[in-house]
Amino acid sequence: MKKSELKSFLDFKVEQYNTPEFIESDPIQIPHQFSKKEDIEIGGFLTATIAWGNRKSILKNANRLMEMLDRSPHDFIINHSESDLESLTGFVHRTFNDIDLIYFISALKNIYLNHGGIETVFTQYAEKDSLQPAIHEFKKIFFEISHPPRTQKHVSDPLKNSAAKRINMYLRWMVRKDQAGVDFGFWENIHASQLSCPLDVHSGNVARKLKLLKRKANDAKALNELDKALRKLDAVDPVKYDFALFGLGVFEKY
Repeated sequence: MKKSELKSFLDFKVEQYNTPEFIESDPIQIPHQFSKKEDIEIGGFLTATIAWGNRKSILKNANRLMEMLDRSPHDFIINHSESDLESLTGFVHRTFNDIDLIYFISALKNIYLNHGGIETVFTQYAEKDSLQPAIHEFKKIFFEISHPPRTQKHVSDPLKNSAAKRINMYLRWMVRKDQAGVDFGFWENIHASQLSCPLDVHSGNVARKLKLLKRKANDAKALNELDKALRKLDAVDPVKYDFALFGLGVFEKY
């Protein structure tokens, strides 16, 4: 397939899948339950953190988590007491459990009270053509207070060769201005051109079939390769092609 044909094909698939109907079966439906910016940020971050495995299970557990936070995640994080944290006991999604969750609540409180919030951290460390170094710095700040060592595995680090799929997905939600109303796009000082495509087994396999990606492992090096290929197709909004790659892989078994 020629580059012009490939772009036309993928642009068509973006239009097909980047629609409000996409929200109905996707984890992004959880932050869409909120209207307050900080609730969307926090609800989205916690949902993205557990967004691996069976999609029905992800949605079930993310909804349960929002209930445990009284459907006011920002208020809960800023104003919770020790007794409030006890109500989180028993939460589990795959390897993410209540120990991890309780630390996440403390870490997010530290970020909002002492670092200006999640957006401020990513904006501070964003580079002109990449947010991957900013993810690394975010993780350092996230774990700057006393924490259980086991919890570190739940925040990926691109500088340790992780594709950081879930954080890159979260950043797409927050940054990308989406005319279809799927992504929120309310982080004003970061641009879609700086985003990286969430790379997982589905998007990776489709990208390889379309010759957008040669590397076999879904790691940070592969992500960099895919980023370069997608930016040649659209330098302003390269991660819109996440909808095409994901849709082709999950819904069409391409």
